[in-house]
Amino acid sequence: MELTPPVSRFDQAYRDGDPPWVIDEPQPAVVALVDSGAVTGTILDPGCGTGEHTILLAGLGYDVLGADAAPTAVRRARERAAAAGVDARFVVADALAPDGLGPFDTVVDSALFHLFDPGDQARYARALAGVVRPGGVVHVLALARTGAAAEFGPVIDAADIRAAFSGPDWTVETVGPASYRGIVTAGLAGSHGEPAGTRVEVPAHLARVRRR
Repeated sequence: MELTPPVSRFDQAYRDGDPPWVIDEPQPAVVALVDSGAVTGTILDPGCGTGEHTILLAGLGYDVLGADAAPTAVRRARERAAAAGVDARFVVADALAPDGLGPFDTVVDSALFHLFDPGDQARYARALAGVVRPGGVVHVLALARTGAAAEFGPVIDAADIRAAFSGPDWTVETVGPASYRGIVTAGLAGSHGEPAGTRVEVPAHLARVRRR
């Protein structure tokens, strides 16, 4: 796997327009988690991007904080929340060093974990242990190493999630198949075989990890 991409790359992607993970709606897998009652208490949305999940949760009355290391993403998230009339909270913060945030009962990680190289995946798990209350839950939605998922970002194996959260602070309760919704950009249209603007579902993992 390549090294963790620099934050500047993502900040530039948000400056340039809408990257393929900005679909102007929450991920269906995250909506399903909310509908099932799996998201409770105080919530962290790390790598929140343009804020779709934070806005969804805040609009439903949850105590949620959206955090992203890319300042342009946070600016766009705040603008999106204001346009939606939702009082949502966002902060520029490094998910690998979230000191001062929390504590949280639930973390909703949508397409952040898979951006990290193995060393940073383990570092991320250790960092979350410092801000998640005992008994709290981390939900990880990450692109799977199958099919066309690699066109939308780095891809991982289920074993990578288990390895990162193998320390004494965590219990990996489930890792199962899921899907991740992306949008075909002009740059992906040729390789994906779909016209730009098409929404597609690509293979993903969905994990539930509990803080001990």
